[in-house]
Amino acid sequence: MTQQAPQKVALVTGASSGIGEAIARRFDAQGYRVLTVQRRPAPVGETIALSLLEPDAPDRVSAEVLARTGRLDVLVNNAGVMLEGTVQESSLEDWETQMRLNLTVPFALSRGLMPLLHTSQGSIVNISSVEASASNPRHPAYCASKAGLNGLTRAIAVDEGPKGVRCNAVAPGWIDTPLNLDFIQSLTGDTQAFAQGLQDIHPVGRTGRPEEVASLVYWLASEEAGFTTGQIMTVDGGRTAKLSLP
Repeated sequence: MTQQAPQKVALVTGASSGIGEAIARRFDAQGYRVLTVQRRPAPVGETIALSLLEPDAPDRVSAEVLARTGRLDVLVNNAGVMLEGTVQESSLEDWETQMRLNLTVPFALSRGLMPLLHTSQGSIVNISSVEASASNPRHPAYCASKAGLNGLTRAIAVDEGPKGVRCNAVAPGWIDTPLNLDFIQSLTGDTQAFAQGLQDIHPVGRTGRPEEVASLVYWLASEEAGFTTGQIMTVDGGRTAKLSLP
């Protein structure tokens, strides 16, 4: 009798809504056992409920994954935060909060879970941003943290590739998450005109959907992407390829 392969396991941080939820749903639909990490229960998967800003959170997550499943095939570092303010407007606490959640936590989770990924010959996918290479106004710490995440992605790919672990990053542009849609509604003035302007800056003529990011994340983690590592893959509808009018 043929022995059935063990169920693969994916861990997704920040899966309560938006891109993280879409990623968790995609892996769940593909038969993975999905674990998620955030402060409140996620709509899909098994929740590890805690704040990743707590100093010992990465160690607790690593211990919980080992206790619950004993294996890990995919780590998706999606949780992040953006606090607006110029360098002068931002406090040191604002800077450290964004650096911790956007960069230090992915490093610490990757470090703590690497033994399980070695065993499974698994994959890490980090959720970066187009703002790792270009900035919107008043986002210095966010841009710096995402640029650092891209560097971390390449470094992990180089160091862990010989041990069978791949590491890539996905850099989304404007995606229609609940947070972004709420931002549009909070604006004063003509929100419809603002929304139309968003459409116009994208060569594809529209903004992105969380499921489109999730599709690329899943592909990068799959065996079909077995020769792809150390890459930063942009999903932005062509926005960063388009020059502004002279």
